[in-house]
Amino acid sequence: MADSQEWTFEGHAGELTARTWPNERARYTALLCHGYGEHIGRYEHVADALVRHGAAVHGVDHIGHGRSTGERVLIPDYEAVVDDVHELWTRVRTPELPTVLVGHSMGGMIAARYAQRYGHELAALVLSGPVLGRWDVATDLLGLDEIPDTPIDPDTLSRDPAVGKAYADDPLVWHGRFRRTTLEALVTCLDRIRSHGPLGALPTLWAHGADDQLVPIDGTREGIDDLRGVVFEEKVYPGARHEIFNETNKDEVLADVTRFVDRAL
Repeated sequence: MADSQEWTFEGHAGELTARTWPNERARYTALLCHGYGEHIGRYEHVADALVRHGAAVHGVDHIGHGRSTGERVLIPDYEAVVDDVHELWTRVRTPELPTVLVGHSMGGMIAARYAQRYGHELAALVLSGPVLGRWDVATDLLGLDEIPDTPIDPDTLSRDPAVGKAYADDPLVWHGRFRRTTLEALVTCLDRIRSHGPLGALPTLWAHGADDQLVPIDGTREGIDDLRGVVFEEKVYPGARHEIFNETNKDEVLADVTRFVDRAL
């Protein structure tokens, strides 16, 4: 497994903890954008695959997540989170190397908005099970007078039971209820992405599990149809659940990602 280095920088609302997987012979830079309630430390094997493929890899725990400061999973405005990811890029970029942005779930939504704002700085975009278009979980919860104390079901993540167990046992993962403020900000971000339209010529790969019950594919497809540009690829994995990078066919998924990056570069 590739070695990583942890470091910090000042984000929009406090100190953020970032992680770098260096590569002295890098031919591109990869940014990883994690999902709701988790942290960048869950992407060690993804970073390792990208380092072996030729990337220098970087990621940050979003505000209120992982080792970063902030009230847990409280995000009032996703535009500010996009600002944080861009600040990460400005600190780690090597001007002569192209940048590939990889976002999963909520991180896929953040990555999509990042691409709308800073697509001219990217060589490629990878969206894994992204929250885009219509996410009924958010609208259903916001319709309740009180949001129930129901955490994400670990069984929805992967067909590999070890993934769900590791997630449930991880003290850096949030295991509590959704916050109304965060859900409202998420819906606002989805609307903003929809209103700002397609990504033009930015090479984009959308990858999704066909049996994703946490972020169902039909709702995401509505958002993809609004977002997709002229250079677009799609991969749907039969039987796969939400975390395709942690699925039983994760080697296939990561190989598809690196082959896409080769085509894009």
